[in-house]
Order: sequence, then structure tokens, then C-alpha cells
Amino acid sequence: MTFRFRGPDASSGMGVADHGKNAFLELKRKQVHRYVIIKIDENKKEVVVEKTGNPTEIFDDFTASLAENDCRYAVYDFDFVTSENFQKSKIFFVHWSPTTSCIRAKIVYTTSKDAFKRELDGFHYEIQATDPTEVDLEVLKDRAH
Repeated sequence: MTFRFRGPDASSGMGVADHGKNAFLELKRKQVHRYVIIKIDENKKEVVVEKTGNPTEIFDDFTASLAENDCRYAVYDFDFVTSENFQKSKIFFVHWSPTTSCIRAKIVYTTSKDAFKRELDGFHYEIQATDPTEVDLEVLKDRAH
């Protein structure tokens, strides 16, 4: 699945083609995905869905899917039970930018992030993470409550 850039280059921001919204909408409606890992392919000027996780996958599967040394966008559907014993779900947008990734990738992902998020409306929370401790399950729990 592909999202296409509408601008001339990644640094000018991007838009998401209608067909590319499907993975996010499927996650949002809880029909198909637990998470979606998204990467920018600068050569093709498009945003590619790198991986999707099925609904039975756990948080560790999600974090293991994040690139160790490269930036990514990710969306995670976090299910939890409130203190009042209600089942809830919150959608997290993760801007993954590890300290070991190259400067160019950090710039491209940072400058494209807002336009990308506008195209895919429906996130409850955003996390900017540079190392695994910033996108830990406890961080999500704290934010969701």
C-alpha cells in the first residue's frame, strides 16, 4: 500500500492519496490492524506502509517492528481497561526518530509530519520518540488514562 507525495519533495510536506488511507481506516475501525508502520521512500516521493500488525499482536510486536536506526511514522491502537472497568481504545501516532538515524531522515520526517497527520485524522495522542523508553507501554498507559 502506498501514500503518494503531492508536493515536489519531502521537505515541502506531503498529502495522502485517498487509496492510501485504507490501512489507517482499517486500524481506526478495528477491523484489521493493531498497528501500522509507515516509512518515507524519498526516491519514489511516496510514503509506504512498511508493515501492519494483526489485531492479536501485542505491544512488543509493535516496538520490535520499529526500525532500529531509521525514522518511521507509526500508528498503534491501544486497548485498555479503565479504573471503572470499561474497555477503551486510543489511537497513538508515533513519530519515531532514533538518535542513531541520519540527520537527513530526521529532517524529512519532521517537516512532513504535520501534513501527514492532517490527512489521517483521528489520532488521540502523539508521541515523539528517540529511544525505546519514550515509546514504552507504560508511557501509553499514562497518556491514555
